[in-house]
Amino acid sequence: MGEKDPVVLEKDGPIGYITLNRPEKRNALSLEVMKRIIAILEALKEDPSVRVLIIRGRGPAFCAGHDLTELTGGGDRVHRFREIFGICSEMMYGIHRIPQPVIAQVHGIATAAGCQLVAACDLAVAERGARFATPGVKIGLFCTTPMVPLVRVVGRRRAMEMLLTGRFISAEEALEWGLVNRVVAPENLEEETLKLAHEIAQYSRATIALGKKAFYDQIDLPEYSAYGYAREIISLNGTFDDAAEGISAFLEKRKPLWKDS
Repeated sequence: MGEKDPVVLEKDGPIGYITLNRPEKRNALSLEVMKRIIAILEALKEDPSVRVLIIRGRGPAFCAGHDLTELTGGGDRVHRFREIFGICSEMMYGIHRIPQPVIAQVHGIATAAGCQLVAACDLAVAERGARFATPGVKIGLFCTTPMVPLVRVVGRRRAMEMLLTGRFISAEEALEWGLVNRVVAPENLEEETLKLAHEIAQYSRATIALGKKAFYDQIDLPEYSAYGYAREIISLNGTFDDAAEGISAFLEKRKPLWKDS
């Protein structure tokens, strides 16, 4: 892939990178970009060499949301909007369905669908000075699709405030609200994100994949049903070779040698 590709996939050992590469457009999510990301996510499902995925943006911003030029013009607007937001929803949901944990590396701004992308990732690290917003109300287009992951990570009251006001929140507010996991100095953003990725990548790939799927499968279940589901999953996990190895290694005070790695 060349420098002009709107999305770039790179691999560095066990870490994969999806880089949004439209700096002149603040990495706006065009249909081309979203379809490319969906294809990458599908391929990564079958790639055991990538254990953790980092999503980042090139240029002055992480992601400024949808490419608004695609939302204008004549023709069948309902069909066009359904296509764009349908593809976007497929991309966001796909992040949850791949076995690898996905970390957003956020700098500059993350607005509208860009904020949605941060919320859809499993984890997020932001630079001090990053800002987040769902400003659709300012252009007469309520951020209903960004609302879906946003309310699930920051809660009802805070999500509603962001959606109704469209105002920016700081990286520190995003940390307090649970939208990001860590806020770091700008010069340390890449290093700290990579450190978190490697911390996760050291563990059993099969166990992490099972756990990620279980997390999202149970999260909206009633508590009693969630416990029943979780009981079955942890019982299945207990039959894994890596579980037997991990328990033995702990008892023998040695480092585990993962078989499914």
